[in-house]
Amino acid sequence: MNIIGLRSEEKPFESRVPLVPKHIANLAKKYNIRFVVEPSEQRSYTAHDFTEVGAEVKPLKGSEVPVVLGIKEMPVNFFEKGKVYIFFSHTIKGQDDNMDMLQQILDVGATLIDYERVIDEKGRRLIFFGNWAGMAGISDTFRVLGERLESKGITPNPFAGLKPNLECKGLSELKDQFQALGERIADMGLPETMIPFVVGFAGYGNVSRGAQEMFDILPHEQVEPDQLSKISSPKSNVLYKCVFKEEHMVKPKEQGVEFDLQDYYKHGSEKYQGVFHEYVPYMPVILNCIYWTEKYPRLITRDFIKNHWKDKNRRLEVVGDISCDVDGAIEFTVRTTNPGSPAFTYLIEDEKAELGVEGEGPVVMAVDNLPNELPKEASNSFGRALIEKIFPNMVYGDEDEMIERATVTENGELTPRYKYLQEFVDGHK
Repeated sequence: MNIIGLRSEEKPFESRVPLVPKHIANLAKKYNIRFVVEPSEQRSYTAHDFTEVGAEVKPLKGSEVPVVLGIKEMPVNFFEKGKVYIFFSHTIKGQDDNMDMLQQILDVGATLIDYERVIDEKGRRLIFFGNWAGMAGISDTFRVLGERLESKGITPNPFAGLKPNLECKGLSELKDQFQALGERIADMGLPETMIPFVVGFAGYGNVSRGAQEMFDILPHEQVEPDQLSKISSPKSNVLYKCVFKEEHMVKPKEQGVEFDLQDYYKHGSEKYQGVFHEYVPYMPVILNCIYWTEKYPRLITRDFIKNHWKDKNRRLEVVGDISCDVDGAIEFTVRTTNPGSPAFTYLIEDEKAELGVEGEGPVVMAVDNLPNELPKEASNSFGRALIEKIFPNMVYGDEDEMIERATVTENGELTPRYKYLQEFVDGHK
């Protein structure tokens, strides 16, 4: 492999790159790789940034480039026979929206390697943007919360006036904003009807850790899920952080059986039922940071939220669905949003989403490309991991179990571990 291409991203607001210019300079020198970068008007790095380190800027379709790196899904008509495409394909759950793309990859005889499946022997992801999604997501969630409280005339409102992430000059300014928010919370206090003001983090992986890194800048105390109903003498100028693990979110259906994590991973809803809804009444803000598939119980169902909304003492205002699975763990995440308009209100009676923060129902932050709100930092971090985990073996053509696990198709054939996707491809026709 001596030529690698970087594809332009065409989705709105998408300005990340899998490798930043300094990565390209180092790789070209170390491995004698030539880089070709597609022209783009929306990247966080300019064409000059890439040509300055020796990359060539030109279209990739029909070129001699055998390996193409991207971020998001690629256009159906982009793929060519015998070439290797490495990106987040969003196909491994059989996502219907991307089955045409997968079918085309198969039809033309191309190879697909999915970053999401670059995992170790324990199934842990090694190349990810999750922590950046968490950082951007909690910021968007608190900004939306400020708008929601303002629309309802609820005071004090220390969350009002937070700048959109895209208007901040990177992570340092974002953290400065949180420092100032923390000072406002300490000085102004929090709305009386929401005290104790609990922020719930569903999950404890990369996404949650990123969100918690930002949250921990704020004045806070940590509380365990089983203590939520027992907070005595709650403080009015402190947030309470509650992190939920699997054993808090589900319980065995069979009475007398203790929770077992590996058993839950294996059997999911077959043997376990969701109990997260029992904690919802104590939390004004919930951040969903879990990986979810239909195998597992949801965190919050539409039926639950419809009944809960009748409770005049409810506290829930905003759900930051950072994981952002439509009709997923948060069943009333019925659509995605974008950085320019990050939230919708789920209108309880109409059972539909309306952009903005007004209306009878919870507000949902559901931006599906959150790391793009910190594009340079996210790209730099992602590229470092990509170089460390993939490049040595790819360059030297070594057999590598990690790359094999991530290879969804090879020369137009589904690989053995992904044969199950044929059912989804056929079902989409």
